[in-house]
Amino acid sequence: MRATFMYEAGDVRVQDAPDPVIEQPTDAIVRVVRSCVCGSDLHPYHTMEAADGPVPMGHEFLGTVEDIGSEVSGLRRGDLVVAPFAYADNTCEFCREGLHTSCPNGGFFATGVGGGQAEAVRVPQAQGTLVKLPKDVDEALLPSLLTLADVYGTGYHAAHMARVRPGDSVTVIGDGAVGLLAVLSAKRLGAERVILMGRHKDRTDLGRFFGATDVIAERGEEGIAKVRDLTGGHGTRAVLEAVGHMPAYEMALGAVRPGGVISRVGVPQYEDAPVGFGSLFGPNITLNGGPAPVRAYIEELLPAVLDGTVEPGRVFDRTVNLEETPDGYRAMDRREALKVLVTPS
Repeated sequence: MRATFMYEAGDVRVQDAPDPVIEQPTDAIVRVVRSCVCGSDLHPYHTMEAADGPVPMGHEFLGTVEDIGSEVSGLRRGDLVVAPFAYADNTCEFCREGLHTSCPNGGFFATGVGGGQAEAVRVPQAQGTLVKLPKDVDEALLPSLLTLADVYGTGYHAAHMARVRPGDSVTVIGDGAVGLLAVLSAKRLGAERVILMGRHKDRTDLGRFFGATDVIAERGEEGIAKVRDLTGGHGTRAVLEAVGHMPAYEMALGAVRPGGVISRVGVPQYEDAPVGFGSLFGPNITLNGGPAPVRAYIEELLPAVLDGTVEPGRVFDRTVNLEETPDGYRAMDRREALKVLVTPS
């Protein structure tokens, strides 16, 4: 088959790779119908050392079941399925608590099992991981269904962990795909005011479509001052941080009100962050978030995607075939694309 590998920073290649096969009785093989490039894929694209490559790429995909292990039930060959970016057994104590990313029998796609930017993928713990979709689904819905693998579920996780409730005021930091779908999620959970901090007009216009009531292009102290001006000087109770860099965390600290919540879903590119008396402790601010257990949210989010009530697939603004995947990385890195959809070659 053909599959995407990263050799080092800036060097992404599509090449021949062995076809995946059933290795464990709990596995399935999925033929990829749609995959994509994630903003988090750009982190290694900027920093990966040649000694660490090559590594398979891609953790978001949907496809059709091609083969199943002897211990997999509830799935049949030909089923259309979506795979959350973390596989899990869906039966352990952590999965039962909705924390699939901590499943002791789980893991993350591309790490040791092959990536989704490929023609096929081996799916461990297939029965607990894969969610079956209607066979007769309109092809036009595939991009939105693909967002359930990561970005929509991650945006929803940000809002869910911030305990967004009807009437809330919320600040969303970041106008990438996750930030925009955090706007959508906050609005669907009843937020009355959603302030989107982003400076790319085409993206913030989509944010307004998803429900943002205000857009702030300024960054740093100037951006924080604008949030406070809009909120009577206090800031918002919930701040959803969808970037992962220290300046975004610092803006979150400035935008949250006393007693509020900072919910982080941007993969942190830092280890040290202020959490002491002058930052979080004194004003009783909660810090939470983490890798989204999107498997816990798929059934909840799926109906509104299927009936067209929400259109999270609007975050895809460029489509490439599998062989063109390196072009997709370049386009996202240059901010020529928000999120790139990958189709079979």
